[in-house]
Amino acid sequence: MKKLVLITGPFSTRSGYGDHARSIFYALNNAKKYDIKLLDVRWGDTPRNYLNPKNSDHKALLDCILADLMLEKQPDIYIDIRIPNEFETYGKFNVGITAGIETTAISQKWVEGCNKMDLIIVPSKHSKDSIVNTVFDAYQNLPDGTQKKVGDFKVEKPVEVIFEGMDTSIFKPLNVKDVDRSILKLINNTIKEDFAFLFVGQWVKGGYGEDRKDIGRLIKIFCETFANKSKQPALILKTSGATFSFIDKQDTLTKINNIKSKFPATWKLPPIYLLHGDLTDDEMNHLYNHPKIKCMVSFTHGEGFGRPFLEASMVGLPVIAPGWSGQIDFLDPENTIFIEGKLEQVPKAAVWEDIVIPESQWFVIDEHRAYLALKFAVENKYSIKNKAKNMMHKNIKLYSLDKMMTLFNEILDKHTEHLATSIPLKLPKLKKVDKSDNSDLNKIKLPKLKKIT
Repeated sequence: MKKLVLITGPFSTRSGYGDHARSIFYALNNAKKYDIKLLDVRWGDTPRNYLNPKNSDHKALLDCILADLMLEKQPDIYIDIRIPNEFETYGKFNVGITAGIETTAISQKWVEGCNKMDLIIVPSKHSKDSIVNTVFDAYQNLPDGTQKKVGDFKVEKPVEVIFEGMDTSIFKPLNVKDVDRSILKLINNTIKEDFAFLFVGQWVKGGYGEDRKDIGRLIKIFCETFANKSKQPALILKTSGATFSFIDKQDTLTKINNIKSKFPATWKLPPIYLLHGDLTDDEMNHLYNHPKIKCMVSFTHGEGFGRPFLEASMVGLPVIAPGWSGQIDFLDPENTIFIEGKLEQVPKAAVWEDIVIPESQWFVIDEHRAYLALKFAVENKYSIKNKAKNMMHKNIKLYSLDKMMTLFNEILDKHTEHLATSIPLKLPKLKKVDKSDNSDLNKIKLPKLKKIT
């Protein structure tokens, strides 16, 4: 009999966690040894319209989604793909899967959430380090009203690293003739420059230098680097706030223009284009493959994994990124333009109750190093492309969805081998009694009955 597995995750959402949740489902479903049920939950305000019933993979997932939490028996394995302070424990064995934290430490609520589970799975060494290296003092209240330290409060449960695998049937290099005509036409008609940097990521709250992706600083340094040049590259920002609404688009444009307005009016600033809206995975792959897009760039303060970096590397797109956090697991230092910097305490605007704690730190790039990196990429576009192709071949082999599925099932088997499985009941063989032979019947001793008066 198959083990019953219940998974909670934002399966229908257009989000990084949605991508991760779907890949976990495919890993278990392809193993064909589990009875899988799903609970679909929201992820912030991200749209919940990713799944298409005409897609066979999506249809298999949709068929497993429960209308409510009604099961005939307790799940053998329960998997919760959210942040730790949301983890629940419905199964005989409970697994928490989280992208982890982008900073150096987790909150006490996260420690509590992790310790509720039997196993924690994260996508990068950075996320694991942030979890296992966070230690709080544990205190006991004394009768006189004072407190006494009695030990450490930390995550006690095992933490395993399983990367987020890429579907290499989607994210792959394309010839120019194979790039989608609509995307090819859109970029060519809009962007006149031959060299375009691409940024991909959500623009979250915070002023200049305070949003987690550090988009404001990217715009500033890009403008400073290429202002007043006779030949300027372009910067494409594939970004939005929480939604893809018209109001969100206008707000994003306002943020961009506010940063540009800080420069003298006499300066000739390099062009910045906003790509605001929803693209499918296939469309994103075609975008990465567009001949005008020469390099991906991000000054992110930290990533639990950094999925867009891996997507770009799968098509051979050069990458400029900070040399810290989740992306360094799969970005080859020999073939990536890493930007140096330093750890700084997170600003007050970035503090998020029970998630990003004030005591934690994140990475801030060295602006001069960033300036040199952008300039180097433009001046050495052929050499960085060749290096990116080297990294592409490595990553296709090491970080495919198939590789992730194999690793995930191996780790899950290792930690759940103790769970009871259905074992056929072996009954003793019965001997047929020959009714004509009373000798067999005489061998059966019946209990004596006592008459009750």
